[in-house]
Amino acid sequence: MAFGITRQEMNAWKQAVSRGDLAFLTHYWLDPRFPDSRTVTKVGCSDLGKLADWCVRNGLNPRYIHRRAEYPHFDLIGPKQVQILRAEGLLEQVNRFRL
Repeated sequence: MAFGITRQEMNAWKQAVSRGDLAFLTHYWLDPRFPDSRTVTKVGCSDLGKLADWCVRNGLNPRYIHRRAEYPHFDLIGPKQVQILRAEGLLEQVNRFRL
């Protein structure tokens, strides 16, 4: 379940993903499998080849892409999440979620 974002932000992310753009959406998140993580960044793109290439360029295994029909995405958590958000120039998300 996503917390801390608006419906408008979610819809904008979905539209970008559907267009085949790489889209980043950070939100608060609770998952008992990751008790030390309170946020996740979903990096989505409907072009699976483009998303897989992005994963490889960032040292991530594309095997972990969630291949959901409409909104395929890779979940970033922990230190790699912050590293990639900074590298992508998404400081607003870093600051907003105090990462």
